[in-house]
Amino acid sequence: MTKISIIGLGWIGLPLAQLMIKQGYDVVGSTTSSEKQTRLKASGVNAIQFSLVPFPQGKGFQELFTSEVLVINIPPRSRTTDGKFYLEQLKFLRSMVDQSGIRKIIYVSSTGVYPDENRQDAYTEEEEITAATTGNLTQLKGELTFQGVRELTIVRFGGLLGDDRIPGKYVAGRDNVAGHTRVNFIYRNDATRMLAWVIEKEIWNTTLNGVAPVHSLRKDIYERNVLDLGLEAPKSYQNSSIENDRIVSGDKILRAGFEFDYPDPLDFPYSL
Repeated sequence: MTKISIIGLGWIGLPLAQLMIKQGYDVVGSTTSSEKQTRLKASGVNAIQFSLVPFPQGKGFQELFTSEVLVINIPPRSRTTDGKFYLEQLKFLRSMVDQSGIRKIIYVSSTGVYPDENRQDAYTEEEEITAATTGNLTQLKGELTFQGVRELTIVRFGGLLGDDRIPGKYVAGRDNVAGHTRVNFIYRNDATRMLAWVIEKEIWNTTLNGVAPVHSLRKDIYERNVLDLGLEAPKSYQNSSIENDRIVSGDKILRAGFEFDYPDPLDFPYSL
């Protein structure tokens, strides 16, 4: 039986753990909260309290590094920090990986690594990204931290939405909302299934964009949320048109055989 460790039993990590357990895998995961650890254990998830501060801290966290597969799913929070602490955390994590028997890693990244520029062609996994061109230097450095691991797959997710993460909620009642651009979103459960699919199909030593194949307009998504959920509509939209959007292609994962349950963000299920 393949054993899987998940660093970060959060919004994506927890449903991934639950899915892999259901499919018969031996799963262990981490949480920084003792209260959450207790709740997860009661629900059948083998959770270990583990923090990177940035050095490792916790009790019994060595078990996280006894698996065949390690999923690293901790966000850099680069919108609110300069990223230095996150990169220090990853250095300690890489050191522990090197001292363990782990040989297969999924590093959960973001499409934010692509240049923050609109253009006619979609960004693909073959895009050459440098420190000078990246849209998120911290995230790019995070990816590079694990280069050289025997089998590494990087999954760059677009906007993780669905369920209680409702795009229309963030712009309700606001003025001058940007609604004219197309989105690079993925539904929460599709993101979870994609990570599980990489493990099951042994898709290693590659980079994959986790983005739904349909790139709906933001305005259409907001208005669908207003209609379906009774949210307050934006008061006004920007009077702007852009010939080319910043589109990230998810075609590679489709060609590999993965199927999205929700290919169009207009159809993502939400609940207040």
